[in-house]
Amino acid sequence: MWQDTGLNGDAQRIEQLGWMLFLKIFSDKDKELELLDDNYKSPIPDQFHWVKEKGNWAGDDEGITGDELLEFVDRQLFPALRNLDLSTGNQRAVIVREVFEGNNNYMKSGINIRKVLNKLNEIDFNIAKDRHAFGELYETILKDLQSAGKSGEFYTPRAITQFITDAINPQLGEKILDPACGTGGYLTCAIEHLKKQAKNVAERKSIEENIAGWEYKPLPYLLATTNLILHDIEVPSIKFGDALDQPLSNFTEKHRVNVILANPPFGGIVANGNESNFPQTYRTKESADLFLILMIHLLKQGGRAGIVLPDGSLTGEGVKQRVRQKLLEDCNLHTIIRLPNSVFQPYATVATNLLFFDKGKPTKDIWYYEHQMPEGQKAYSKTKSIRVDEFNDIKKWWNKREESEVSWKISIDTIIERGYDLDIKNPNKVVEEVVYDRKAIIKRIEKNQSAISEILEELKKM
Repeated sequence: MWQDTGLNGDAQRIEQLGWMLFLKIFSDKDKELELLDDNYKSPIPDQFHWVKEKGNWAGDDEGITGDELLEFVDRQLFPALRNLDLSTGNQRAVIVREVFEGNNNYMKSGINIRKVLNKLNEIDFNIAKDRHAFGELYETILKDLQSAGKSGEFYTPRAITQFITDAINPQLGEKILDPACGTGGYLTCAIEHLKKQAKNVAERKSIEENIAGWEYKPLPYLLATTNLILHDIEVPSIKFGDALDQPLSNFTEKHRVNVILANPPFGGIVANGNESNFPQTYRTKESADLFLILMIHLLKQGGRAGIVLPDGSLTGEGVKQRVRQKLLEDCNLHTIIRLPNSVFQPYATVATNLLFFDKGKPTKDIWYYEHQMPEGQKAYSKTKSIRVDEFNDIKKWWNKREESEVSWKISIDTIIERGYDLDIKNPNKVVEEVVYDRKAIIKRIEKNQSAISEILEELKKM
């Protein structure tokens, strides 16, 4: 892919690899379904299938190449799959069509396309060992999105999705939703969590029926769909569309769920006047606040949520205050984990928080826990991202809560007095007294001034 002139940057390479992977995995699954069910009919016409037995464009290592292959992909494959017949009601057809409507072939060399296809032919996704090994690799590919420009916003670090899932502890039979699912990190964590509980085929099948996600951008939709298929979900229930694009009142009891796991988009401004879909009192252009109202609305009574929110959502007056008041009155916001600024670097440097709440009872007290950076590390980065084991101390504290240097409890009365401001700094933090050496400071200033004078002289000469 590096050799192809049509591809520019990691995000584009991942998008290119994404549709190819999707089609390979989908075709391998179709092959398996046809063997298991005589009545199964693939939604993909034979000549566009990946598998060698049906067509020779992809699955045959000696198949078409060069300009012929490029022409086939651009002029035949994409147009055909973008216009699949949906009249049969086949949900797998809907997924294929939506994936190809939102994505493109960027490669300009048919020879390079052939090389990539042949590399992917080495993997058989119907062999569990191959699929699971690739599942680990795919997680690494998605992690690379973090440093791929704006696309980083679609990926939540695995340590966070894992910790939130473990803390919420979804159960078999519960309906689970991520209304801003990105590449599907929370959904796959929930799937693996539920698989451990399943004791038979029927229980494993129930996982597929109860896991759902929404995503409104084509690339993460494609990546999430592929991610779920890799985790043995035959027909991923991921809706392609904006969660905020319809009136809140359209979501009735039948849409409500037991569990929400999410990292809603924050720092963004909602487009298309979508704020008008919300009651007047909560209308704002801030996407994180609208998602919070939506998630409260979508939870069943007794439902629970674990979400990521920026510091900006914990404070502020006007609409922001009313949103927080609704959260505290409709739900028991029992825990806020405060994270360091650099968790979502490089694409976002704001401080974030993990919020855990149950719907149905008002908040009485909120426990705060300040997550600490590993010793000797000043910030997270691409090479040193947040790790799953860093949450071990929080997990130990979770069920046996006590105040400490990193944890504290605040009553609802205090929060009401503060105008529902939740941005409460750690009152127990021990601040080391800094002793200033005046002579050393004067010496440093003199040294700096000397350096400035030298630079000024050089600039004048220039």
